[in-house]
Amino acid sequence: MLTNITMGQYYPVDSKVHRLDPRIKLILTIAFIVAVFMAKTFAGYAILLLFVYGVARLANVPFRMLLRGLRPLRLILILTFMLNLFFTAGETVWVEFWVIRITKEGFMQALFYSLRLAFLVVGTSLLTLTTSPVALSDAIEKLLTPLKKIHFPAHELAMMMTIALRFIPTLLEETDKIMKAQMARGADFESGNLISRAKAMVPLLVPLFVSAFRRAGDLAMAMESRCYHGGEGRTRLRVLKLTRNDWIACAVMALLIALIILEGIFL
Repeated sequence: MLTNITMGQYYPVDSKVHRLDPRIKLILTIAFIVAVFMAKTFAGYAILLLFVYGVARLANVPFRMLLRGLRPLRLILILTFMLNLFFTAGETVWVEFWVIRITKEGFMQALFYSLRLAFLVVGTSLLTLTTSPVALSDAIEKLLTPLKKIHFPAHELAMMMTIALRFIPTLLEETDKIMKAQMARGADFESGNLISRAKAMVPLLVPLFVSAFRRAGDLAMAMESRCYHGGEGRTRLRVLKLTRNDWIACAVMALLIALIILEGIFL
């Protein structure tokens, strides 16, 4: 299950999406999130699905990899669907038994909220899969550069966010190793109910935290040994510049948002 998490992972292939300016990709991801919240009908979500599939094909990222990233969220998706299904009031009653009352409006809201959550995860996964941590750090810092006038630590914030994203796959791999080591010693993480499984995960926390603090210490020593003192006076090997493909990507995103708005008005 841990290997199914795509958030924070980078898929190193050569594609037009990978070569886009990371600032543009970050802005377009935010615009995609806005488009997801604007979609109100099945037609809108169908447009979003076609868009995500097209971007995945253009980025040479297997679409099944994006779908695999939803597996760890099965419980959250099911819980979101059930809560909205049973606790949303509506006029068209489909099922009514004792305290259970399912309405058409509740079903539609439950379905749309679950789809919205799934698209949010897939959209942000596409960003991290097609953007290296270094490029993402440069993009965040560049976008936050105007805030330096009010002494906002743009470089430090970008560095912390990038390190956090970079260490997600590392910590997942470490967790998987600890689980396999404890399973070899007789630990059981799969049998029992949900509460029993949660209790079985508690022994993982101590070695995982020890490993995380050790890695943090090693990273701090490595940065100090390389004379890292923040972003003042730092230069970059690759200077970010907008290209023709970046403007085409912006136009495609504008068209997507326009389609979502139009389908909301006419449908």
